[in-house]
Amino acid sequence: MSAASVERAALQPSSVRRVVVASLVGTSLEWYDFFIYGTAAALVFNQLFFPSFEPLVGTLLAFATYAVGFIARPLGGIVFGHYGDKVGRKNVLVATLLLMGVATFAIGLMPTYATIGVWAPVLLVALRFLQGLGLGGEWGGAVLMTLESGDARKRGLNASWPQVGVPIGLLLANGVLSLMGGVTGDDAFLSWGWRVPFLLSGLLVLVGLWIRLSVAESPLFQEVETKQVKAKAPIVDVLQRYPRQVLLAVGARLGVDVAFYLFVLFITTYVVTYLELPQSYALNAVLIAAACQVVFIPFFGSLSDRIGRRPVYLAGAIGAAIWSFAFFALLDTGSFPLIVVAAVVALVLHAAMYGPQASFIAEMFPTQVRYSGASMGYQLAGVVGGALAPIIATALLSSYDSSVVVSVYAVVVLAVTVLCVLIAKETARTDLTAGDAAFRAAVGGRSAPVPDSSGPC
Repeated sequence: MSAASVERAALQPSSVRRVVVASLVGTSLEWYDFFIYGTAAALVFNQLFFPSFEPLVGTLLAFATYAVGFIARPLGGIVFGHYGDKVGRKNVLVATLLLMGVATFAIGLMPTYATIGVWAPVLLVALRFLQGLGLGGEWGGAVLMTLESGDARKRGLNASWPQVGVPIGLLLANGVLSLMGGVTGDDAFLSWGWRVPFLLSGLLVLVGLWIRLSVAESPLFQEVETKQVKAKAPIVDVLQRYPRQVLLAVGARLGVDVAFYLFVLFITTYVVTYLELPQSYALNAVLIAAACQVVFIPFFGSLSDRIGRRPVYLAGAIGAAIWSFAFFALLDTGSFPLIVVAAVVALVLHAAMYGPQASFIAEMFPTQVRYSGASMGYQLAGVVGGALAPIIATALLSSYDSSVVVSVYAVVVLAVTVLCVLIAKETARTDLTAGDAAFRAAVGGRSAPVPDSSGPC
């Protein structure tokens, strides 16, 4: 079977659905693990691991440990991306799920500052680093399994399903933490209730592994194995042949990441610590908004198959930039219904970017280095985007005592994303097998141009 026919036919519909479900479930569990840390950092880690600081300063330090996970993600993307391009997507996804699950479970067993002093935040940072490694390798594999397994005309929709794992993971994390907070009360939650969501990860990972082990490798990667032309050093090939695509992927991802963590994580700090409103206002508003995203992410992914990735992406980025001002204005009212409106609109606009994002970035690279290239672009943006967003926002709020500067920060970063999406080439109609053939020709010593997915500029 030729590479072109592999992309057209791929797997049978039932097999594609199995791949989608396996990727969605596994990614949801990984994001559940990642998000319970972020929410716990906003709610209790400042008291448990940094008790001698002022509330905002303690929260800032808690977010600093949170950021370690983002710093580890590019390393995870490089390491697991290398093996994903060498030995296959499926095997790597099993390893990333295990790594994340073990690290999260261990956080649930950790002693606090009151018990072991400074070693508590040190251990917390180490386990957060392992979480970041696992998530850094997870995204690329989950997206590629769906992108490379389904109908080429539905790549935007198929690749958007692992993205849905983010709001599902957020729903699970905030839902379980909210439930534990309601059942235990403030004192019991601070004492032991916060640990339960972390310990639940052990059981959830077993379910995810069972599902993930049941799927086959992606057809496009199997074709690469059949041709026996793999990248010898995928990360080196990416940096040598596709540096522009990596930079555009970073820029396109940057504003999306910052907007998301302002809308779903910093909202907790702003509502609880700054406005001194009940934490349930922020948690429940985010839960409702995340539920809406479960529907809108695949909607916008599918829409990008019909009208292109760039128009959908740009509409979301421009809308999010404008909404960042209305977002905080609605939070300032202190009205729970208006806080819900702020969160829902924010995450719908984010979904317009996030739905087509997976296919848009992955389609920039050929199959032989797609895991490494897509992971590098995606995860590097996390370091300067999501990792720093809550820290910068908290520092700006503390220094200027105004949300306007936080909104300006969001607009500046989203402007970078708009620029990069405008520069990049539309990928919705890209023939993935053409890039694979060009790569084979190049590494085989024959003269063949490497397609530029970044457009004229």
